[in-house]
Amino acid sequence: MAASTRNLVRVLAGCQRLSLTSPCVSRVSQNVLRQTYVRTYAAAAVKPKPKAKKGEEDKDKKEKKEKRVIDNTGRHKPIGFTAWEPVDDVYMLRFYPKPSHDAGTAIDMLKEFQRLEFTPPDQAVTLDLKLDLKLEKKRKVDPFVSTVQLPHPFRTEANKVVVFTENAEQAQLALENGAAHAGGVELVQKILDDEIQADFYLTVPEVLPKLVPLKNKLRKKFPKSKRGTVGVNIPRMLNLFKSGHEYLVERENYIVTEVATLNMPKEQILANIQAIINDVCSHKPANYSPIINRMILSNRTSEALLVKYEDFLPKPKEEERP
Repeated sequence: MAASTRNLVRVLAGCQRLSLTSPCVSRVSQNVLRQTYVRTYAAAAVKPKPKAKKGEEDKDKKEKKEKRVIDNTGRHKPIGFTAWEPVDDVYMLRFYPKPSHDAGTAIDMLKEFQRLEFTPPDQAVTLDLKLDLKLEKKRKVDPFVSTVQLPHPFRTEANKVVVFTENAEQAQLALENGAAHAGGVELVQKILDDEIQADFYLTVPEVLPKLVPLKNKLRKKFPKSKRGTVGVNIPRMLNLFKSGHEYLVERENYIVTEVATLNMPKEQILANIQAIINDVCSHKPANYSPIINRMILSNRTSEALLVKYEDFLPKPKEEERP
């Protein structure tokens, strides 16, 4: 009992000494607000770039848009390919540039494909042209629709043509020259009701303002002077559009049209191609770059063959000597 009392006295005496002396370690309360100091520095001001002039902006955009033209002339192999031509009969297409053939060779290949694949011999030969419509500065040739007289027509049926005229003699002349229908404003309602349908619609200039209700109905077939479907020489227009071949520029700079059938002689197919290319080249002045950039021949069941088009372009006329 005496020992436990002495131990209790010692503990109390120790607690008293600790309470009277200051603590050797002080701890900052977490609840007290503290102010943190952040070192700041002066950064250099960013100067805004001066605005470029309008002409310079257009020039920069043009440089970005222009693709780099790769010239493979004189190289042992084209850039991005393994070689100019494959050595073996079986090869990966992506390793070699697509071969370009002469037009006559391409037609012979299409005929050979048809014979080996047992496909119809009277299927159409399709001509695919990529055009360069650019002129000087920002000008360019507008997409156009044209009709050309092929030297060797390949369609069995003649085109149906409607002639608008209020002159009885002109209407009779049109019917004698092969028009399917000829008349004045009375034909408008029949066309709107689908009682009359045709491939081409021709008119004399006097009747053109009265055909406005047909604009939404006919759309691209509506008579226009640029297409040669508005005029006074009815026999000449009928002679062109009755057996003429129409083609148009689509997707801004492409022409895809049928030119012949595969069972026609090669010379006739080449003559039809030449007639269409001559008409296409007439829409761009000769003092600019050639209007054709690429030419492909194909048919419904064969692969597309890249063709050399330079021989079809019109030759520049030699300057006359004094």
